[in-house]
Amino acid sequence: MINETALLESRTLRSDILEHTDALDRVKALSLLPDGMHVTTAMVATYFQVTAEAVRQLTKRHREELESNGMTVLRGADLREFESDNMSLSLASYPQARRSLTIYSRRAVLNVAMLLRDSEVARQVRVYLLDMEHLARTQPVENPSPTDTSAQDARIDQRITHILGRTVVPMFNALIATSGEHRRELIELRTDIENVERKLCWHHKRLATLEGDTPADDVRAKLKAMTWQAFEHHVADLLRRDGCVDVVVRQARTDRGIDITGRTADGRTVAVQCKNRSGRSTVPSADMQKFAGAARAIDHVDVALFVATCNFSHESQAVAKLSGVVTVNREELEAWSAGVLLKALQ
Repeated sequence: MINETALLESRTLRSDILEHTDALDRVKALSLLPDGMHVTTAMVATYFQVTAEAVRQLTKRHREELESNGMTVLRGADLREFESDNMSLSLASYPQARRSLTIYSRRAVLNVAMLLRDSEVARQVRVYLLDMEHLARTQPVENPSPTDTSAQDARIDQRITHILGRTVVPMFNALIATSGEHRRELIELRTDIENVERKLCWHHKRLATLEGDTPADDVRAKLKAMTWQAFEHHVADLLRRDGCVDVVVRQARTDRGIDITGRTADGRTVAVQCKNRSGRSTVPSADMQKFAGAARAIDHVDVALFVATCNFSHESQAVAKLSGVVTVNREELEAWSAGVLLKALQ
């Protein structure tokens, strides 16, 4: 089992478990800026119950690692734009003449937790991560062999997965939306159920592979055959499957680049742009700029998704990163359609 000292000293070990950002909220609620994605140095210090100077010194020592995991220093026009979208926090806490602002993604905050030695909160996060890593390593993995009953097992897995995705998870979403003091417990229970659903999807995929089927090709073919209207409804169904509520497909010419709206189970607003393009075409930066402007500047949504059946140009990816738009390219869309949960919605 990996020990805490090894985690503090090995960047490779830290990288292996940086996806588990849910560990932050399992230990203590992490408050975010109005954009729903970032925190400032002062907010990181408050979460870990240390001084802001301690966080700044750690940032200097591990700048390259933290920047690779979502820490960004904003200056100039980028800083002014970010502050205009987060006025309520920035004006109350910082001087007007500020020249730069360091912000951290949830992944970067988790990275800090694995580097910060003199914080009890950071230690608790590391303990939680190590416990989860130990369970993942020690849990027995079954290796099913193709038998006469494998097809029947696959049908059972699909039926159970359908029941979990269509009934149990939506039930928990409804309870979470109306609950008060038990909200955290309900979210944890829903996560456990989603993990079961994910394992069943994995099990079904292995059985299909052993039997010679190619699920990925089937998903790809279905997406390719969709009209743009059918594609938007498909994405809306994926949103609902992942727990979103009040999902509306606009399908109007006056949508300002927003095709679908909704809310996540925890109340965050969602806006989606869908692009159904075949061949080797890519999403140009102009389309991304239009959507980012509508989602961020006009509607001020919490989660902005750009979903495409193709890939994104380098310019459009740069615009998405700068404006906080989550891109879902062809490969990610196929995985999402095959049953993988979209992390941006969790």
